Amino acid sequence: MIGYSSLASLPRLRNYRSRRVSSYDRTGGNADAWLIKGGERRIIADIEGPACIKHIWMTLGIPQEDYLRRIVLRFYWDGCPEPSVECPIGDFFGMGHGMRKNFVSLPLQMSPQDGKGFNSWWPMPFKSRAIIEVENQGERDYWHYFYIDYELYDSVKAVEDLAYFHVQWRREANTEGWAYKERLSRETMMKDPRWYNRDGKHNYVILEAEGNGIYCGAHLDIDCFVRNPDDWYGEGDDMVFVDGEEWPPSIHGTGTEDWFNCAYSPQQEYNAPYHGIILYSGTKGWPWKRKQTVYRYYIEDPIRFYKSIKATIEHGHANTFTLDISSTAYYYLSEPKRGGPPLPPVKDRLPRPDEEIYVPEK
Repeated sequence: MIGYSSLASLPRLRNYRSRRVSSYDRTGGNADAWLIKGGERRIIADIEGPACIKHIWMTLGIPQEDYLRRIVLRFYWDGCPEPSVECPIGDFFGMGHGMRKNFVSLPLQMSPQDGKGFNSWWPMPFKSRAIIEVENQGERDYWHYFYIDYELYDSVKAVEDLAYFHVQWRREANTEGWAYKERLSRETMMKDPRWYNRDGKHNYVILEAEGNGIYCGAHLDIDCFVRNPDDWYGEGDDMVFVDGEEWPPSIHGTGTEDWFNCAYSPQQEYNAPYHGIILYSGTKGWPWKRKQTVYRYYIEDPIRFYKSIKATIEHGHANTFTLDISSTAYYYLSEPKRGGPPLPPVKDRLPRPDEEIYVPEK
């Protein structure tokens, strides 16, 4: 058994050996980072199991902030040829928009100075082999420091009933909300038949997966780049469709700020173990302007599925809002497989520039 991470379990003398892979200078000097050249794809850890990764720390010497979206992190489990994790490196550690910023949650943190210390505490068990690689899809070189701390077990029995860690990264850079697209007022859109969302078909998709597993939550990175009909982006309900169900979903929420466990159109940054607001960028004249990052991690209340899951959220009530939304979802499956759709090219991952005035295409 891997055991529990609570303080109460620490005195239990479990059977494992503590191990680490890191970027330390093998000569005994102090050059403790690896240079990852522009365009290079490199394995940073190849670990023989049975084992469980318990903690990952990284910091990056990057030429510009958007390298947080240019650098790709991949994890492969037990000989699966496709990555169960394929994610821009900044987003993997809990913060999107190609930004670093101090924040604290239970499974993920960015630490001082100015969010440059990345930490992941997601447990990642495997039976025979784990491969972790990075790919620098930028043109310029960068420096990569890392620790990967894991428990090594004598027998595969320690992990035989445990699922494999997966991540899905997605982005919809223009959600094309119908009310914004047609320039409808709030009063007009509330009289429109489309105001009643009875199927969830046009919701933003956070996670879609097949298999036997557990959904552990996500962070949303939202860019409010246009003035939508009342501006507040947070009226979209979350809807989770489990094991092929259609309408209604077994899990249906009441609003985006309710999904991340806050209330009343929050304009304050707040970090708690399982939920919060990492980034708020509104202004007095436009309270929901530009970039926001929110999260909800199902640690005490993970969502179980046996055949499939489709976790979605409206972009504005009934999908009325035009927004730029990206998301990173964390989940486990009973077998390793590709974690979500392949990543789009770099140009489609880069954060949207902060424009003073957005002029839509004609």
